[in-house]
Amino acid sequence: MGSRCGHARRTGIAVFVTGLLFCSSAWAVTSKITRQSSGKDLLAGKSDNVVVSSRGTIQLGRAAKVLTTEFPDAWSINNIIVSGGTIYIGTSPNGSVYKYSLGKLTRLYPPEGQTPAKPASPATNEPNVAAKAAESAKSEGEVIKADERFANQHIFAMGMDVAGRLLVGTSGKPCKLCRYEGGSMETIFEPNDAKYIFAIEVDTIGNIYVGTGPEGKIYVLDPSGKVAQLVYDSPDKNILSLAAGQDGLLYAGSDTRGLIYKVNPRSKTATVVYDSDEPEISSLLFLSGASPEAGCLYATATSAKVAMAEAQAAPQPTSAGRPEPKEEGGKSVADAEGGMRLKIANTSQESPSAAAPRPRPAPRTVKPGTASYVYRINKQGYVEEVCSEPAVFFCMAKQDDRIFVGAGNDGQLYAVEPGNEREAIVYKDQQATQITAVTVAEKDVYIGTANPAKLVLLSPGYATQGTYTSDLIDAGQPAKWGKLQIDAEIPRGCRVLVASRSGNVKDVNDPTFSEWTEMTEMTEPIQLRCPLGRFCQYKLTLESQDNQKTPLIREVAVASTVPNLAPRVESIDVSRLQNPDKQGFFKIAYKASDENDDKLSYKIDFRKVGRTHWIEVEEKVDTDSYEWDGKTVEDGRYEVRVVASDEKSNTPASRLTGSRISDPIVVDNTGPVIRKYSIDKSGKAATLKLQITDELSVISKLEYTIDSNKQWKGTLPDDLVFDTTDESFTIVTEDLEPGEHVIALKISDDMGNITCKTFELSVLGK
Repeated sequence: MGSRCGHARRTGIAVFVTGLLFCSSAWAVTSKITRQSSGKDLLAGKSDNVVVSSRGTIQLGRAAKVLTTEFPDAWSINNIIVSGGTIYIGTSPNGSVYKYSLGKLTRLYPPEGQTPAKPASPATNEPNVAAKAAESAKSEGEVIKADERFANQHIFAMGMDVAGRLLVGTSGKPCKLCRYEGGSMETIFEPNDAKYIFAIEVDTIGNIYVGTGPEGKIYVLDPSGKVAQLVYDSPDKNILSLAAGQDGLLYAGSDTRGLIYKVNPRSKTATVVYDSDEPEISSLLFLSGASPEAGCLYATATSAKVAMAEAQAAPQPTSAGRPEPKEEGGKSVADAEGGMRLKIANTSQESPSAAAPRPRPAPRTVKPGTASYVYRINKQGYVEEVCSEPAVFFCMAKQDDRIFVGAGNDGQLYAVEPGNEREAIVYKDQQATQITAVTVAEKDVYIGTANPAKLVLLSPGYATQGTYTSDLIDAGQPAKWGKLQIDAEIPRGCRVLVASRSGNVKDVNDPTFSEWTEMTEMTEPIQLRCPLGRFCQYKLTLESQDNQKTPLIREVAVASTVPNLAPRVESIDVSRLQNPDKQGFFKIAYKASDENDDKLSYKIDFRKVGRTHWIEVEEKVDTDSYEWDGKTVEDGRYEVRVVASDEKSNTPASRLTGSRISDPIVVDNTGPVIRKYSIDKSGKAATLKLQITDELSVISKLEYTIDSNKQWKGTLPDDLVFDTTDESFTIVTEDLEPGEHVIALKISDDMGNITCKTFELSVLGK
C-alpha cells in the first residue's frame, strides 16, 4: 500500500479491545508489546501476493499473470506498445524488438540469424537500468563484429504513427529511428549527432517527435517520416521524455537539470515550465477525460541516489485528511461498503493511515532533496506535488482518471488517483527489481520488468489470497506469547487470518522451530498458541471473495511476557572519597540490569575478609551509589556486597535478587607508627634515625621542621622510594644554635592518615 492512500474504506463497525496485557502472579508485572507499523519493520518480512508499502501498510496485491519471460539476451523491458491484439516489446541491452500475440513471442528485430552476443547481466541492485544500459553504449572506438553489431543497441523508445505502424528508436551503434512495416524494419531517420533516442511522441496530426542524447536535442518528422527538422537544441545532456499537448505545443523532460520544457514546434522556441529539484524527468503524460484533472500535465521526477538514501528514512507524519469522493445520491464510498475496523488497544496515537493522504505542499521554492515525485502542472502552469516515494520512478501510463507509475528498486507499481489524492502500491513483483515499462490497453494493464525481464498482465482485481510472514520477533529470553492485534480495515467479503510459531534460534529454517498453529480469523485480538520461546513469527493470510476489495493493515502488535528473571549486578566499584570533609568515607558505585525491565532497589552489606557473616549497612536504596562511613569499623580488609531486588515490580512470591561482591578494600583510619628511633648529637649537628611502620597502608610522606610550624621539609626513605609499609629514614641537622630545639614530624600513609611526633634536643655552647 502506498504512503498516502488506499482502496480499503473506513467502515461503520469499530471493535475496541482493552484486555491486551497478559498478567499472572507467577510472572513479571509488565509485558512487552512489539509494534510493527513502519516500512522498515514490515519490509523485513516476506510477502506472497501482498504488497507492503515503504511507510508500513499491508494489503492484497493485484492478481497478475506472467505472459512470458523468454528474453534470453535482455535484462530490461523498456517499452510496451499494444495495437489490436498484438503487444510490441522493446528491450535492452541488445536492441531487440519482440511481438507477443496469441501466447507466442516472436522477435522482429534484429532479424533472425543476426543474434547479438549475450551481454553480461547487470547488478540486480542497480537503480537505473536504462542509465546503466546507456552507459554501456557509450564506449568509443570499439570494434563491432558483424554478428555483434546489435549488442550495444538499446530500445529506449517506441511509438505508433497515425497509420498504425510501429516506430522504434534504437540507441547505441548506430542510433536511428525505424518504422516496422510489411514484416521488415525500415530506417527513416538517423540523427548523426545523437547516440540515444530516449523518447518518441506523435501529436494529434501525426507529426513524429524524437528526443535524443547526449546533446539534448528534439527533432520532428512529418507524418510520412520523410522530412526531419531540428525543433529545439537544449543545453541539457538528454531529453528523456516527451508529451504532445492539445494546444499544439510539445512538452519535454530533461536529464541532469530536471527541467520540463514547453516547446513551440512552429517557432522552434522553448520556455521552462518547471525546474524540479530532481535531476531526471523520466516520463510525461496528459490526463484526458472529463475530470478536473483532464488537460493537466503529469511528470515523474526522480533521483536514484536520493531515493536509495530516502528508503532508510523514518515514516512520514500522519495525514490531515483527503477529499471525499461521492457516489450518486451523495453517499460516500466508505458509507456504501460495510465490513469491520480492528483497532489496537492502548494506542495513544493512530498509526499512519494509507487511506488518507499527507498534506500537500504548495509549489516548492526550496530544494528538499527527499525522494521521487509525481508533479501535476495545470493549464495555467501552476505546479503541485501529487505524491512522493523513496523509490526510483521509471514510467507512467494512464487509465481513466488513474495513473500507474512503475518504480524500483523493489519492483513496485503505484496507482495514483490525483482527484482523490489517493496513492497505493497495487503490484509488487517477487523476482524483478524494477518495473521499467507500463501501458494500458482498455482495461488491461501490461507491465515490463527488469532484472529479470518479464512481460506481465495485471488483473483489474486483487488476488483472492495472499500471505505475509513476519520477520522474527525477539523477546530476548524464552517468553510466553500473548495476544496479536492489528489496526486494520476489513471490508465485507474480506477477512484476515493469523497463525504463529516460536523457537529459540535466530534461523527461521531451523528444524527446532515449532509447527505453525492453525489459521484463526481475526475478528478480535487473537491469543497466540505457539510454545514458550525467545523468537516468535506470525503469518497473516489476507483473503478477498470478489477481488474488488482488500483488507488494509496499518499496524501489528504482539504481546509477550518473559518469566521473571533475576536482576544482574553488572559491576561494583568501591573507592575512598577524596573529600576532606568526609575523611574515611567510601563511595560504593554499582550498575545493574533486569531483563524484565523491572524497577530495582538495592541492599548494601559488608564483612571483614575471612569472615562469613554479612553485616547490613542499608536496605531499599533506590540510587546507583551509596556513601559508606569507613570510620564506623575497625581497620582491616573488607568486602562489600550489593544485592539488587525486583520486589517493586513483583509479588513477594515471585521477586528475585541478584548480587555482586566487590574486590577487597582497605579500611585504614590509623596513622603510621614510629617503631624505633635514635638521636645522635655531635657538636652543632644531630642525626635522627627512624623506623616507621603502618599495618595496612604504604608510607607515603614524611615532613619535618625544626623550631617552626611553617618551614616544613620533605625527606625520602633511606632506600629513596616510598613503596612499603615499613620505611627507614635518616634526618641530619647542622649548624644548630646552642640551646633547646624541637624537631617536629608529620608522617602520612597512602590513605591520608597522619601521625605527628616531636623530639627535643639540647645543643651545648662552646
